[in-house]
Amino acid sequence: MLSRLMNFLRACWLPSSDHYVHRSLDAAGRQDGLLWYKDIGQHMSGEFSMAVVQANNLLEDQSQIESGPLSLLESGPYGTFIGIYDGHGGPETSRFIYDHLFQHLKTGFTSEQQSMSVDVIRKAYQATEEGFLSLVTKQWPMKPQIAAVGSCCLVGVICGGTLYIANVGDSLAVLGRLVKATGEVLAIQLSSEHNVGRESVRQEMHSLHPDDSQIVILKHNVWRVKGLIQVSRSIGDVYLKKPEFNRSPLYAKFRLREPFKRPILSSEPSISVHELQPHDQFIIFASDGLWEHLSNQDAVDIVQNHPHSGSARRLVKAALLEAAKKREMRYSDLKKIDRGIRRHFHDDITVIVVYLDSNLVSRASSVKGPTLSVKGGGVNLRAKTLGSCDTPAEVNTT
Repeated sequence: MLSRLMNFLRACWLPSSDHYVHRSLDAAGRQDGLLWYKDIGQHMSGEFSMAVVQANNLLEDQSQIESGPLSLLESGPYGTFIGIYDGHGGPETSRFIYDHLFQHLKTGFTSEQQSMSVDVIRKAYQATEEGFLSLVTKQWPMKPQIAAVGSCCLVGVICGGTLYIANVGDSLAVLGRLVKATGEVLAIQLSSEHNVGRESVRQEMHSLHPDDSQIVILKHNVWRVKGLIQVSRSIGDVYLKKPEFNRSPLYAKFRLREPFKRPILSSEPSISVHELQPHDQFIIFASDGLWEHLSNQDAVDIVQNHPHSGSARRLVKAALLEAAKKREMRYSDLKKIDRGIRRHFHDDITVIVVYLDSNLVSRASSVKGPTLSVKGGGVNLRAKTLGSCDTPAEVNTT
């Protein structure tokens, strides 16, 4: 009797134990080495699946799904918010976006007193960028390298049968759409890529900076803005937006030889609006770590041809299999490589698959549903970094 009581107490008070990780109801996701996953969950318009695999010593990807109220108003609207934040140079910016962007969207909508809109989303991005700039300004004297930390930022908002997609950087949102005549499910890319590896983006940079012939440089066979960074838009990366932060004591490798007069990178998101149709099956949101190894159509085929549960984890595994294949090694051996060293084989990869139930999608945005908040997890590691460095998996449901 006593032993059974002790086992019960252990189960209640030791949530980080193997009992919790492997036998819980998957409320907060599960951990398997460097892989965190939540195989299935319910949002207001259907089901979802999430997975994150860590490659960097500190996880630079952050992600979240929020379902329920999209404002601080009791009258609504209600819907689902999806965010993928792919950091670079460190985890500080992606964590800042996780902490602030959705809240800016909620408060921005409340102050605007109108329906969800492109303008509300754009202002949320702007407020997040300005907030991070304030943080950099405050920390610059003690931690100047934070000026060279940034993040891509991909957001989806489903509200009242409408899908909003906003993006800075090179994460992608890809829709799986059923073609009734053939039964095929086609991949339709919904987000714009801001990566100078694309000729159209290089042309855009040249047109924005006609007086700078070196605005984009081919370095080690990779196109980079000023020879430093591949993305042309981001949150953060203040050292390429404000000249006062592109100087000593910032590391010399980030400092430009000549001062610049206008921002080199932009934080302005590309935003598109889509009226969801009954034949729209699901959307894959993922950081570029996935798309480096899988084509849009390959990813859609994997999701379409398997059960909903575990779809995000399945996509991550497919990407890792490709990464192992490229290095002529076995997948089982790749899985044994620890964080930090793993970055030489693949990037952090974050995937959220959002399924669309047409009966639920068509409901008015004033219809209340269960409130859900899930953060993509990773290895919980305490260490010295530029900012706070805990990355726990969190979930709050009411």
